Amino acid sequence: MMREITIETEFIKLDQLLKYAEITQSGGESKILIKEGEVKVNGEVAFERGKKIRSGDIVEVDGFEKFIIK
Repeated sequence: MMREITIETEFIKLDQLLKYAEITQSGGESKILIKEGEVKVNGEVAFERGKKIRSGDIVEVDGFEKFIIK
């Protein structure tokens, strides 16, 4: 099942998105998940905390949590 996450801006940084979507509790947790290669954006592993996530992007965390940005 895919959750929908709505953002009000043009983009949101990946580490901020993980907190906003309540996947992590802090920026530090987000950093660890991203650094360990646990986060994919549009099917590709993302290692950049500041990667810009825009409407239409699909983010997958650890193969379990999957959501689309609206």
